[in-house]
Amino acid sequence: MFLTALLRRNRIPGRQWIGKHRRPRIVSSHAKQNMLRRLEIEAENHYWLSTPYLSAEQEYGHAAARRAAAFEAIKAATASKFPPHRFVADQLNHLNVTKKWP
Repeated sequence: MFLTALLRRNRIPGRQWIGKHRRPRIVSSHAKQNMLRRLEIEAENHYWLSTPYLSAEQEYGHAAARRAAAFEAIKAATASKFPPHRFVADQLNHLNVTKKWP
């Protein structure tokens, strides 16, 4: 196999863009510009994430009221789907029509 590759002058075996012996990609100036742009965006994201808007004391429990209101809304929506209560007295009230004992 290596003799064939040597005779055929550095042929890439199999799929040329994947695998251990793949064809190296040429780095163009456009690819360099795109990489620099991505690195600048990543650096800016790192900066904004490293300086939080709220301090740790302000952040602790800041959304408790909102979460409680959302939970109450979910509970109310779930309760509204329930049918009204049915009582045994209402179910069996028709038996009292001919009640003969005191």
